[in-house]
Amino acid sequence: MIANGQGKGKVWPAEWKITKDLITGIPMRQLTNHLAHSFHLYFTNDGWYDKGNKLLFGSDRFNATNLYSMDLTTGEITQLTDYREGAPANFQQTYINPKEHEAYFSRNNQIISINLQTFEEKVIYEAPEKFNLGNMSCTSDGEWLCTCIKEDLSDRIQTSLGAGYIGFEETARAKPHCKIVKIPVAGGEASVIHEEKVWIGHVNTSPTQPHLLSFCHEGPWDLVDHRIWCLNMDSGEVWKIRPSEDNVFVGHEYWHADGITIGYHGYTESLSNKDGKFIGSVKYDNTNSQEKAFPFQNMHIHSNDSSLIVGDGQQTSAYHGDQFQDTVCLWKNTDGRLEGPRILCRHRGSFQAQKLHVHPRFSPDGSKVLFTSDMSGYGNLYLVDVPEFESLPKQP
Repeated sequence: MIANGQGKGKVWPAEWKITKDLITGIPMRQLTNHLAHSFHLYFTNDGWYDKGNKLLFGSDRFNATNLYSMDLTTGEITQLTDYREGAPANFQQTYINPKEHEAYFSRNNQIISINLQTFEEKVIYEAPEKFNLGNMSCTSDGEWLCTCIKEDLSDRIQTSLGAGYIGFEETARAKPHCKIVKIPVAGGEASVIHEEKVWIGHVNTSPTQPHLLSFCHEGPWDLVDHRIWCLNMDSGEVWKIRPSEDNVFVGHEYWHADGITIGYHGYTESLSNKDGKFIGSVKYDNTNSQEKAFPFQNMHIHSNDSSLIVGDGQQTSAYHGDQFQDTVCLWKNTDGRLEGPRILCRHRGSFQAQKLHVHPRFSPDGSKVLFTSDMSGYGNLYLVDVPEFESLPKQP
């Protein structure tokens, strides 16, 4: 049931404050400050809208998870949904329609659209019995929403993928029946455009080509047959992106802003050790492949193109006292060489749950980096201006 309680449309004053990063001295704007976790959208999902003046985010305020919008000119926060009981919605996977004033999220195995101006909600799709919803994304023409539905294996596999990846490997090995579904956002019948008996995830539409989407065979990278795939929704053709090699693993794929290039990172494996880490990109037709080594322990990367890349370092034990492992870093592509990493700031994120993953990403114009961190004890959103690359300290 969709709630219309008194919280919807409520506006709070700005919570933001500015601190200086302890390593670089760069000003960091903490956008949220509440005794509850707040988090930005998944790193493949652009949360900016209204010509870049507003930002969507999720927050667990008042013991309930809801969707909020922040005015980036004033800092004011508006509550968009009002769910107070029952299963929480998956607001981290919210996706904004690039052509309409609406966004989409899932709750109770339903996909719900919300008008970002009137806050009106409506159910546009419900997964069939014995299937669960995956992530979703909207085509660049704003006409279709694409998602994946996965066979429900809860009767035999205990999972908690959002907190600790419990059941992650077991689900991949079980090879659940999965279907990629195309849903008309204006209403009408959904259609299955691809299906396999393998765990499918990360369904990401191209931001410029309405007929293209990427998806992955989900699971531990060294366990799946092949990670990154592309689908032509017009023809039904499916093909591998960055064909696999023995002991070479890639993932965390995302589209560049041009909508024809896919970025990723990966590593080569030698015996039980992971080495040979690299950052790569390739066009959807597997041309113009670029891969460059980088000696850094990293969780996710993001970029609008190949010129400047942001990534989040993985936290090490506090007893080691290594202040440089939990940093947001930049790499610059100069004349075919990947310079860096240069430290933008510390994130000090715990990665304890999916909503607390740092997931740094550039703003659409590339001038800022947004990330989530629970450095204060609660997850909050942080926004940092990107200075000249050469002005940043090098990673030791």
